[in-house]
Amino acid sequence: MNEPGTEGVLLDQETLHDRLGDAPAWLRDHYEAFRESMLGERDGSPFPCYFGIEVEREGDMLYAACESTTDPAALLRFRDVLVEYLDTYPDHAERAPLAVFFAPPEGDPGEAHYHEQLWHVLEFLHVHDPEPWPEEIPTDPDTPRFEFCFGGEALFPTSRAPFYTDRKSRYSPVGLEITVQPRTVFDGITADTEAGQNARDTIRGRMADYDGVCPHADLGDWGVEGDREWTQYLFREDEDASPDACPLNPTRDHPKAPESLLAPGAWRRFDDAATDADGAAVTTGLGDD
Repeated sequence: MNEPGTEGVLLDQETLHDRLGDAPAWLRDHYEAFRESMLGERDGSPFPCYFGIEVEREGDMLYAACESTTDPAALLRFRDVLVEYLDTYPDHAERAPLAVFFAPPEGDPGEAHYHEQLWHVLEFLHVHDPEPWPEEIPTDPDTPRFEFCFGGEALFPTSRAPFYTDRKSRYSPVGLEITVQPRTVFDGITADTEAGQNARDTIRGRMADYDGVCPHADLGDWGVEGDREWTQYLFREDEDASPDACPLNPTRDHPKAPESLLAPGAWRRFDDAATDADGAAVTTGLGDD
């Protein structure tokens, strides 16, 4: 953890704070907006997720910055960071989510762009996952116990983006932001437990106060019949700009990419032209993105 620099490395809070002065302006702006939303108030209401407030206030959050949602080298660096995070978080704190800040696009591309960004990143991770999909997690997104998986673990990635106007709890003014939480951190507070139901009732009440609008219709609980996890990764505001079905079609086939691209440090194969040493195009497993 905490190799030199800020992009493509896993950072704890102290190290991130120490390096922000030398970080790209977009990363400083991203993190400052993130911290303000976690620790500040909106119209007198605190951020809805008190777990998020606590881990940021106590310094338990972990962070990563990724300079692109499409460049294979950047995404392979992020893949390596996510592998390191999964190895690290149990010893870091009781709850240690990973907040990932992505460099902003040019202009104001709108909602559809951010849905495409998110699902491209998740598909890239799935194709370049060094571990097979866990047997206990279904691969069909249209089931209540589906969850995105990586590194042999079920993960709950929740995203924020600039296109939200009223739903400020999901608003990130700079660009795409993904907070990754392993499903295991929800043990004991799932919807079928009293503690879990109390936590959800509290968060949803605070969400209505903070956003000034009703909680999103897609907000649900993992494992509950009729609820779907993938729709909660990035809430849709405009049905015409958001996917009707999950864009990810996971499989248990493994590996999905060449072994050379599954190894740590595979991003080093890429030069600025995204070609290998022989001048041949490097395969990412994602077509021509």
